[in-house]
Amino acid sequence: MERPEYEYDRIEKLPVAMDTSIKFQLLIVACINIGQIVVGYSVGWSAPIIPKLQDNTTSPLPEPITDLQASWVGSLLYIGAMIGPYVTGILSNLIGRKPCLLIGGCINVLSYILVITTKNVAMVMALRVMSGLGMGITTVCNLVYVGEIASTNIRGILLTSTGIVGITGTLIVYAVVPYVSYVATGYIALAVSIAHVVGLFFVPESPVYYAMKGQEIMAAKTLNLLGRSSDLDKVLETFAHKKGESSSKVKDWIEIFTVKSNRMSLFITFTLGALQQTSGVAVVLFFATTIFQLAGSSIRPDLATIIIGVTRLVSSLIAPTFVERSGRKILLLVSMIACAVSLGVLGLYFYLDRVKSPAIESIGWLPLVALIIYFFSYEAGFGTIPNAIVGEMFRANVRANGSALAITLTWLVGFGLTTGFNSMIDVLGGDVTFWIFGGSCIVAFFFTFFFVPETKGKTLNEIQDMMS
Repeated sequence: MERPEYEYDRIEKLPVAMDTSIKFQLLIVACINIGQIVVGYSVGWSAPIIPKLQDNTTSPLPEPITDLQASWVGSLLYIGAMIGPYVTGILSNLIGRKPCLLIGGCINVLSYILVITTKNVAMVMALRVMSGLGMGITTVCNLVYVGEIASTNIRGILLTSTGIVGITGTLIVYAVVPYVSYVATGYIALAVSIAHVVGLFFVPESPVYYAMKGQEIMAAKTLNLLGRSSDLDKVLETFAHKKGESSSKVKDWIEIFTVKSNRMSLFITFTLGALQQTSGVAVVLFFATTIFQLAGSSIRPDLATIIIGVTRLVSSLIAPTFVERSGRKILLLVSMIACAVSLGVLGLYFYLDRVKSPAIESIGWLPLVALIIYFFSYEAGFGTIPNAIVGEMFRANVRANGSALAITLTWLVGFGLTTGFNSMIDVLGGDVTFWIFGGSCIVAFFFTFFFVPETKGKTLNEIQDMMS
């Protein structure tokens, strides 16, 4: 069957050296990932900030916040985060991926201006929602964009790199925020947010967006710059049957549920994300300092959180190193089992503490060790691979909407857990709470084994064929 003629057939295709194209992709992702630093910063911000807001000497507020207000400071991030992806889902197909990235970056700038100018608790609540909104837009758009511009042989590496950079942002919070003023924490993030917005002006629009809009020449030029000229036919043929059709946002949303490959993509990405949240990661990040205080650990909470941050950063390098060698699935399986064991040990510590075991006095170091093992294991696979999978799933015309739906449903679970964490501790105790988190990791292991496909070395079109 003869291939249809496209407009790009009539333009000159300039040769681009492979090493040059890879460097270009890395440079683009570096600009994109500055935003992930802000995302990580926003996620970890509440852990050292809550003690500041509960202390008259360090709080910018007229009076210390209550425990209930502290819970909201941690969890309100998810309210904005659940709205943000839908902004991406609606606008990314309408105005493009790049404008959505800029919108997310500008919202992050505004949120940290609010930190600098905080006068009352209502402003703290508002800035957390705004931070979540910027986080939601940035996270989803980054995954969609990087998945569309990356070459197949390095797509997994580039997608998992977003997780590494996010962890760097959280580490900055843990290492710096406890030792600076509340206002200074805003200036730090504001500087990074401005650098992110400036960097975004230098990245190209996604070639998939150009193809979706019938701008074949622009799609061809962009793919050529990315060193992916051989993918031109595949990208354009995806939308060839839609030529002349009017775009329907409602139809795109409906296709998430009516097209089998999209339906399977949503099932896999949401379930993985929900199990990721019920492993307790958000709770530990938001309430890291509180957890060490509850455990009565002999390790200083501020030092413990720094150690955990460094552990997360180091272990997150494992996934990009091996994801294109061993594949996604094996990393996930090993990571999930190790997470389950470490959370079980942490639950055991809380149990011994509850029954007043004399052994507790000699193992005050155990909570830190258990959390180090947990985060090392988590970031080596469970914390990074699901995000990469989100960037690889769904058909191109619903990729932004599908990713938005999967991630917001995931964050809804996270919101529920962070809001109810103190109640879980009061009602169930630390032991049962962390055993529940460990049980989620075991469920995730079996789900991954039976349902998650291996996407290593597959093009986005080939992945969709696997899901059909």
